[in-house]
Amino acid sequence: MPLIWSLGLLVLANGAPVIAHRLLGERWAAPIDAGLRLADGQALLGHAKTWRGLITAVLVCAPLGALQGMGWTSGALFGLLSMLGDLLASFIKRRLGISPSGRARLLDQLPEALLPLAVLREPLGLDWLDVLIVAAGFTFLEWLVSPWLYRLGIRRRPY
Repeated sequence: MPLIWSLGLLVLANGAPVIAHRLLGERWAAPIDAGLRLADGQALLGHAKTWRGLITAVLVCAPLGALQGMGWTSGALFGLLSMLGDLLASFIKRRLGISPSGRARLLDQLPEALLPLAVLREPLGLDWLDVLIVAAGFTFLEWLVSPWLYRLGIRRRPY
């Protein structure tokens, strides 16, 4: 059961910002990097990484963490860590010259999955093999579901 709960937390943490964008459009969508560009000419993170998305992930994961038995605080921390992993991936993608919302298989999924799973491994009741299994499951699930979410108009890109 810990693997399913952990996968559920990942799906919620990463799905909440997408749903928030779908429901709210550009309202409260202030970019985390405030439009900052580095010496390479690329944005620090990109316009799609917003405070609304980060806060939404934290707020959605907190009650699920409580339901799962790890507590509200650990649930919120899970959402925060997942978004920090996503921000790290965006930072790396910008340095590699990949445009905002551009595709980078594995880099788009693994940091946002591995960071919260590794840090909160014990409260989640996972061992290291479980962490890898859940991260791989999340990656494959995203690869399978993203094209459908795009067709339904929920995601802006089919990946």
